[in-house]
Amino acid sequence: MKKILALLLAVCMVLSLAACGAKTDAPTEKPTETKAADAPASTEAPAEVKDITLKVWGPQEDQVDASSWLPTMCEKFNAEHPEWNITFVYEVCPEGDAGKNVTQDPSAAADVYMFANDQLGTLIQANAIAQLGGSYLDAVVADNSASMIASVTGTDGGVYGVPFTGNTWFMYYDTSVFTEDDIKSLDTMLEKGKVSFPLTNSWYIASFFFANGGTIFGDAGIDAAAGVDFGGEKGTAVTEYLVNLYSNPNFVVDADGSGLAGLRDGSVNVLFSGTWDASAVREALGDNFGAAQLPTVTINGEAKQLQSFAGSKAIGVNPNCQNMQAAVALAVYLGSADAQLAHYEMRGIIPTSLALTSDPAIQADAVALAQANTIANTSVVQPSIPEMNNYWTPAENFGKAIVSGEVTLDNAAEKADALNSALNNSGL
Repeated sequence: MKKILALLLAVCMVLSLAACGAKTDAPTEKPTETKAADAPASTEAPAEVKDITLKVWGPQEDQVDASSWLPTMCEKFNAEHPEWNITFVYEVCPEGDAGKNVTQDPSAAADVYMFANDQLGTLIQANAIAQLGGSYLDAVVADNSASMIASVTGTDGGVYGVPFTGNTWFMYYDTSVFTEDDIKSLDTMLEKGKVSFPLTNSWYIASFFFANGGTIFGDAGIDAAAGVDFGGEKGTAVTEYLVNLYSNPNFVVDADGSGLAGLRDGSVNVLFSGTWDASAVREALGDNFGAAQLPTVTINGEAKQLQSFAGSKAIGVNPNCQNMQAAVALAVYLGSADAQLAHYEMRGIIPTSLALTSDPAIQADAVALAQANTIANTSVVQPSIPEMNNYWTPAENFGKAIVSGEVTLDNAAEKADALNSALNNSGL
């Protein structure tokens, strides 16, 4: 008889406050090489059923009750694997908190958990995530784009997670103000309407440096020794562009929700954000709702493509798991096309599965297409190595210095090089 500890989701969620609580530094010892279940799960029921327990962590929205996505998928997985009699223990841990909560005590953490890929380096360093192998790895690679696989690939070339949705930002715009040709160029849009952009947000400002050939930790984003290349003539040209952009009367700095508020009252016609704002933007723009990949900018007379950071949310497996084969099989199942489609239908989570690219519902979803096109055409994979932690504060401060007037056309070269030095200083 199948046992289900979903019986007290509310109790598990309370327990998870302790499991997903205090912040501690991740261990720094070198991880042991752990490949997750090289052999595929048996397709034939064994003579004897094995009773096992799997602890699963995910966001609260996926496990509100027994009909929510996570318990629904886990029970379907249970039914499809008669060789195991699985008791599931569900606990709440948002993807963005997995890096600190799993590494707090990997031996006590979940067997299977969801995580944001920018935490991958920390998880690997703490030996808190297992490397995929065998037919499971083959299945994951076959069903994901190269950029999504890169988002869960470690510096050793191993794949450490199963992507289930992308994580990036793109462009929302008012279709009554801009044509499809207009939205190809940010400078054209600035001539015709009000453009908001989060210039003081370090997740966004890098897109201009990437457009002009800047790099972070090499072309693949995993070479710590390569450092950050945002200085020199390339960085100076970007800095000059940003100073001029800020002084443009049709440009508005988006901070603390001002861009979305501007869409609502008509004072803004463009917003750069992600899927999390889709519902609010649809409500604000109504029939004039538009979404698209990023435009180009004109730097030194040449059109250069803006490129956002792109990553994923993925399913990981704890290498300390006592039932590794079942845990890996579950992780791959939760990231499968069928599970991703259910995630989309139940919660609007946009899938990464290549098998779903022709699904009619997804093809008709402008937001899903904008995210997919951005990841494919106008993005770079966000570095997940621990050294990336040194990037965020200097980049944010640089945007604020432009807004405050500290950075000018006259000192652009000096300030660009100072930014580059700060980004390459591990002491910051």
